[in-house]
Amino acid sequence: MNHAEYSSTSKLLAVKLVHFALNIALFYIAFLLFRYEGLPQAKEAGFRYNYYVTAGYGVLLLLFARTYNSYLYGYSRVWSLISAQFLTQLISVAIVYVIVCVSWNHLRNPLAFVCMLAGDLLLDIVWSYLGTLYYTKLNPARSTILVYRNSLDRKRFGSITGKPAERMYKITRELKYDGSFDDLRPQLDAYEAVFVAGVNSVCRNGILKYCKERGIPGFFLPHIGDVIMQEAKHIQSFDSPVLFVNRKTLTPEYALAKRLFDIIASALGLIVASPVMLLTALAIKLYDKGPVIYRQVRLTKGAREFEMLKFRSMRVDAEKDGVARLSSGDSDRRITPVGRLARRLRIDELPQLFNILKGDMSVVGPRPERPEIAEQYYKTMPDFKLRLQVKAGLTGYAQIYGKYNTDPYEKLEFDLLYINRMSALTDLRLTFATVGLLFTKSSTEGIEEGHVTALNPEKDIEEDDK
Repeated sequence: MNHAEYSSTSKLLAVKLVHFALNIALFYIAFLLFRYEGLPQAKEAGFRYNYYVTAGYGVLLLLFARTYNSYLYGYSRVWSLISAQFLTQLISVAIVYVIVCVSWNHLRNPLAFVCMLAGDLLLDIVWSYLGTLYYTKLNPARSTILVYRNSLDRKRFGSITGKPAERMYKITRELKYDGSFDDLRPQLDAYEAVFVAGVNSVCRNGILKYCKERGIPGFFLPHIGDVIMQEAKHIQSFDSPVLFVNRKTLTPEYALAKRLFDIIASALGLIVASPVMLLTALAIKLYDKGPVIYRQVRLTKGAREFEMLKFRSMRVDAEKDGVARLSSGDSDRRITPVGRLARRLRIDELPQLFNILKGDMSVVGPRPERPEIAEQYYKTMPDFKLRLQVKAGLTGYAQIYGKYNTDPYEKLEFDLLYINRMSALTDLRLTFATVGLLFTKSSTEGIEEGHVTALNPEKDIEEDDK
């Protein structure tokens, strides 16, 4: 990191710390009002307890800020930053409120915290807007080259046009290339950042080392092998550095903790969501007199089949032709009005809490796929079976950071990332991160109408041959 980059990072850190300090100050004042019902009534003898509670709130803020990427200036839109920061504060203060009320053995008027959250929201709006402007000023757009192997890799890489990253990286050249790095290197010198999609491994390694040597950002679209190697462990029993990779297995301690978490979370979820589930079931029944629950065979760990439960969101005869196909989203004419609302609010997935309680699924894990659709993926992508190393889940990286129509190859990469990083803390973070989905719409997008799966190899092959 050069001096300019270090100075920019330090200044941005100061912006984040000031925002964090103001959040803590607002909470401290709100807690005094909450505890003593007025600042003049605050008792000097009780201040140590106030400090402890405030410190606990600060720890929660840090944990949830990381979960929701609350300070990802430059890489997130202003509205996304505001939502992430406010959600962080809302969940943190809710946890503190519940813990304090339980310890005091009675409920207290939360008005002070409500006023605090209103102040937080105003602070978040101002700070997110000014922080983004400041970040843009400190980090002018870099001239960027995109190197890709073929049209399929280019398609998978997507576009940064219209996205926050466009403010930092201006792609001034797109180069279709898969030759040697030595021939490519002279063409890279004119750019301040490199995006890489595909290309052969020798050339890609050369670009990687080139970025390290010059100290410029390099963004690489990963292969399945790259993701798998992330879980590799260094073995010291050999004379040379050796990385060990094996099929993923859960330790007994983690397996027990994960199962207990699944039972507790699904049971609590069913209790809290029961009024919503009852109203949804009633609305579905009244609309067309059809069955409320839709049972669908899915795959879980070791390719074991089970019946996944969902609230029925489509017409009863949606698959009368016997062909299993994914939804094309809001434009899918098979979806009923009640089902469309249920999907938009993610209510249709709630019956899967019974699957989790039963043990067929976990709260966090790869989404279970239908056997018929999985078989189609295996034909062109045998590695898709690697998702079956662990139990299927209600949510995961692919659901939080991807879309409904995310390419199966990318879904596999997301799922392998989770499998590599599985832990109780990761499960807890992803569970809370799932709440953020309520503030996004893109995650419910469907596939193109007329497609059976999210994979369209025929079209991709045709494009690649041009």
